[in-house]
Amino acid sequence: MKRFVSILLLTVLALNARAQESIPLLDRVEGHRVQFHYTYSLSQKGSDFQDVTDGDVTVEENAYILEGLGLRVTSNGTTRWSVDPEAKEVVVETVEKEDLFTNPALFIGSYRKYLDKIHVNDSGADYLDVTLTLDDETKARFVLRNIVYGDPQGKSDFSLDEKSLSDENYVITDLR
Repeated sequence: MKRFVSILLLTVLALNARAQESIPLLDRVEGHRVQFHYTYSLSQKGSDFQDVTDGDVTVEENAYILEGLGLRVTSNGTTRWSVDPEAKEVVVETVEKEDLFTNPALFIGSYRKYLDKIHVNDSGADYLDVTLTLDDETKARFVLRNIVYGDPQGKSDFSLDEKSLSDENYVITDLR
């Protein structure tokens, strides 16, 4: 699960990797609700391993909704709900503020730390293709499409009413 959320965080980080000193698209995220579709691939140097996934993301302030790999992860910035509709399972966790890999919105404020590791392959008005090289020379490629900036709408969409799932017999594991 953390790997899946890490993918989202790195995707948000990559959202605006156009310049080496500043990333205007990422700077623009603040004060907006941002939505996009992503395709993510991960490859490790010296290995045939490659992992590819895609999904949709909505981010506003420190809250997000990520849909992909058959999961829907919703976070209001303090609590995270990971829903697996096929398995009828929900995991509820407290968001750790210092953990950038569990909250993609935190990357917005710290993306400049990673600029030297980002290579822009292609970009457009609502499209971005970047590669992020990690310390172990693992490469994460993000292709973002249909990037849309909207007015903020508040965090009410970034919470899950667990009672709304009771009719479907979900198993809810609360780790808070």
